[in-house]
Amino acid sequence: MLPDREFFDRLADAAKAETLPRFRTGISVANKEAAGFDPVTEGDRAAEAAIRSLIESHFPDHGILGEEFGNVGLDRDYVWVIDPIDGTRAFISGLPVWGTLIGLYHKGEAVMGLMDQPFTEERYFADGKDAFYRGRDGNRKIATRACADLSQAILFTTSPHLYTGDIKVRFEAVQSKVQLARYGCDCYAFALLASGHIDVVIECGLKPYDVGGLIPLIEQAGGIVTDWNGGPAEMGGEIIAAGSAEVHRQALAILKG
Repeated sequence: MLPDREFFDRLADAAKAETLPRFRTGISVANKEAAGFDPVTEGDRAAEAAIRSLIESHFPDHGILGEEFGNVGLDRDYVWVIDPIDGTRAFISGLPVWGTLIGLYHKGEAVMGLMDQPFTEERYFADGKDAFYRGRDGNRKIATRACADLSQAILFTTSPHLYTGDIKVRFEAVQSKVQLARYGCDCYAFALLASGHIDVVIECGLKPYDVGGLIPLIEQAGGIVTDWNGGPAEMGGEIIAAGSAEVHRQALAILKG
């Protein structure tokens, strides 16, 4: 039996109960990376623990790939992919563009997904066929927008400072072609793309849990998500998401180098 929307909502609500009370409270931050800054908070860990507990209770035969507590059963047909707070840097800075990401893979393919932003009360969900938005301004099915040319596109990336070397050169080549480039939205940018507000999101160095819950949202809203070689995005890496096939084609031609 596959999970339904109600179960995804239960997962998101369990995570929200751990993250939202800690947002903008000045909670302590630990650094997971000795040579840089990879922050983690008690909110990350508590939210993932809550999500895992529900999955393990209701779908014990499913695997789990999570950011904070490792992986279980990655060789199983169904694997949950969890990022309890995608955008922890935004979270600790008080910026409400972080989100809880929950994806479900079937034999390696992302088939269902959710992105929840508790502070703005926005929830995005892909049920296997269609993508939906639920927020203060109502509930609706969402779709990416048509954009015929890269020169007319709005581009988002988390930070241009994350790019180095050759991938920086290729990213900047795409950026130079678009109408508008904006930074700093983490997973929220992908939700904006799925909703038809922007046209392309480019990222580098992503992990599976950074993108697993987002792939179904974009694809089931009519968009395209691949790596920079045009291959599957499920395992992360350098990722491009576009709302239209033409923008994806034009950007990918540059990113491939």
